[in-house]
Amino acid sequence: MARHVERRYSFAAAGALSRRAMLIGIGAAPLALFASDLVALQDDGIDPKKLKPGQFAWNPDRAPEGPVVVVVSIPDQMVTVYRHGVRIAVSTCSTGRPGHATPTGTFVILQKDVNHHSSLYDDAPMPYMERLTWGGVALHAGNLPGYPASHGCVRLPKAFAQLLYGITQLGTTVIIGDHNTVPADVLHSGVLISQHTEDMAKEAVKQAKANAESAPPGSPGAQTVSAVISTADKKIIVYQNGVPAFEDTVTLKQPDEPFGTHVFNVTGPSDDPAKLKWMAIDLEADAVTDLGQDNGTPAEASALLYAATMGRIDVPEATARRWSALLRPGTTLVITDKPATAESYSAPGFTIMTGDS
Repeated sequence: MARHVERRYSFAAAGALSRRAMLIGIGAAPLALFASDLVALQDDGIDPKKLKPGQFAWNPDRAPEGPVVVVVSIPDQMVTVYRHGVRIAVSTCSTGRPGHATPTGTFVILQKDVNHHSSLYDDAPMPYMERLTWGGVALHAGNLPGYPASHGCVRLPKAFAQLLYGITQLGTTVIIGDHNTVPADVLHSGVLISQHTEDMAKEAVKQAKANAESAPPGSPGAQTVSAVISTADKKIIVYQNGVPAFEDTVTLKQPDEPFGTHVFNVTGPSDDPAKLKWMAIDLEADAVTDLGQDNGTPAEASALLYAATMGRIDVPEATARRWSALLRPGTTLVITDKPATAESYSAPGFTIMTGDS
């Protein structure tokens, strides 16, 4: 794949190529069996789709610390939890039934309540509720019949909902997709300036580390930092604690070629002092399951995905530096072809819709 990463790279094929990149470096890990509804994942792999309704796998020791990202797959009726970019849990779920579709897109947890009751549906109990929209969509414990059956929420096994509740916080990123998406790693400093210097990149990484040390995720002083780049509007909007903080115009390379919708979440520093590690998810592409085709190394896949997304966007230097100064583990960046309008963005709280809302 590396041979395709060059200035004459064909971005029309970016979707298919990035789908191949999505599976590189992803593997199953052992999970202990310590409840009737908790199943073990073995080193030789297990298909999470074989989990029966109400079952889940949980192994937080794989990544004891770091930012948490929750990924919901509507077609699989499955929730996967990543911490520090490492998969620590998989669970069955039940999303919205026909006529009450669960919205797809990128969300953050807006509110948490252990003993919540619905204000819309007959005071129905919603234990361990984690709100995603002010319109009533949330993660919570509930009945799992094995198919979409909710009024739009994501129902979880009660034991899993309780465990998840304990490791998330306000501002935790939740991604809901209607495709079979699998994360990939992207290595980049986050300085969105064409031809930025290595010194600028190192300074951005250094600042991200300092931000993490001064206010770790979940601490009282920790900020939720997010940004949306709308290639339709040629605009970047940066949010702090769910509130728009500043925005600016952006310049696009090969603007006629699609970008799709990609979510990037900073998981921490990489081995390179000039690069951060980002977990990337393509919300509009099905993951490729055949790894027999020339997929390259993780580094090559990272370069390819970067070239198709971040590498095609140039932010004015002053704004890029201001954005980079806010970076920290847990920071989320969304790049989308969709305009930043009420149809695709639901304020407050940083909700980017990509499907039915």
